[in-house]
Amino acid sequence: MQWNRRTLLGSAGLIAGTVAVSVLGVTAPALAVSGPPSTSPASGTPAFPDSSNPAEQVRQLVQCGGTMYAVGTFTTVNQGGTSFTRHNAFSFSATAPYKMTSWAPDINGKVNSIAFNGTGCGNAYLGGSFTNVNAQKAEHIIEVSASTGKINFSFAKNVNGQVNTLVTYRGRVLAGGNFTSANGGSNKYFASLNATTGKDDNRIHLNISGNYGGGASKVYNQQLSHGGTLDLAEGIFTSVGGQPRQQIFMLNLSGIEPHSGSAQLTGWTSPEFSQACASIESFYVRAASWSPSDGTVFIGTTGYHPAGHPIGQTPRTGLCDAAAAFPATQTSVSHEWVNYTGCDSLYATAADASTAYFAGHERWADNSDDCDAQGPGAIPAPGMVGLSATTGAVDYNPTRGRGFGADDMLITSAGLWVASDNGFSADNCGHVSGHAGICFLPYN
Repeated sequence: MQWNRRTLLGSAGLIAGTVAVSVLGVTAPALAVSGPPSTSPASGTPAFPDSSNPAEQVRQLVQCGGTMYAVGTFTTVNQGGTSFTRHNAFSFSATAPYKMTSWAPDINGKVNSIAFNGTGCGNAYLGGSFTNVNAQKAEHIIEVSASTGKINFSFAKNVNGQVNTLVTYRGRVLAGGNFTSANGGSNKYFASLNATTGKDDNRIHLNISGNYGGGASKVYNQQLSHGGTLDLAEGIFTSVGGQPRQQIFMLNLSGIEPHSGSAQLTGWTSPEFSQACASIESFYVRAASWSPSDGTVFIGTTGYHPAGHPIGQTPRTGLCDAAAAFPATQTSVSHEWVNYTGCDSLYATAADASTAYFAGHERWADNSDDCDAQGPGAIPAPGMVGLSATTGAVDYNPTRGRGFGADDMLITSAGLWVASDNGFSADNCGHVSGHAGICFLPYN
């Protein structure tokens, strides 16, 4: 049967609320590179022990300059026979031999997201579920030096609930989470913070509300477009900016620029996002990514099966436990294609010019005719898969140890990075062991 990821990770001490996947800390240029990458991972990248209790997990990977930054829930990172103690954040070189750095802020809880302001890599913003950084009180958000880990005390650090996702936009930190106040502001669940002071500048004022399945309202994840002016956000809500929205919405950030301007909700939506999945996974759009042209939005979902449908009812309909593509036109849209896993969840996605990549704890792709079993025509694709960006057909299938499910995928000009965990002793990527937590698949 399908794993209930929240229960599994919660029991392992990893998940207290939500996850953040596929969030870039800086505005990224559209990538001209066309995949897919090699099916063999690069050797020498940092990794977790093959197993640990509780399991260790990378929640997000971000590159800034020539350095990769990893955040999550972990205490030990291995590389080249050496073990490094790291409390929920570490960094390493983005190129071979991927040497670990000395960056080691001491954080007493889960870090969900990391972001950098503009193109500089001097300081890093961290968000998560923590209360103490470097023996100083810090409630769920902090700014630290990206080289020394020292706290920047001029940036406020008092958010009254978990921070799930951070991106930066022109001198502002866009924070989403479970909070109802961020650094003294009154905006719930999603706020624009001054990148210098951390104060809520009221440039995101959406009156987010509503829930489904008994879950509390929250913003869970976000993805800035390559063009840098559009922002997708996933979470639990039924109303955003006075308009009906469920699972996911799109903001236009360009209105923030005038002195008194603010982000505006776009007309992009779909009636398909209002279709219900099983009550145990009623919030199901967990990840999204942009095509390099920003013309297509790809989503990865959980959800198990459509609400009210027998588990074994096929063929599948709706968006439960599926990868899908939607036009990014700022109006009501319908999917371009859907590829079903057969009742296994997807938690991460990224895309290059030819391929949309998806990862989770899935076992199959093209599996619309069965649930928790390999149906007719299904393709074994454990842990991750690449689908044609235009048709949704499988065109890349390296496989990966499923673990609890990959939390992040990041495309760079060098290749595809996958962030995951060592749950159930999962440590292989591309049929090569020794990649628990991080796998890098370079372009050929």
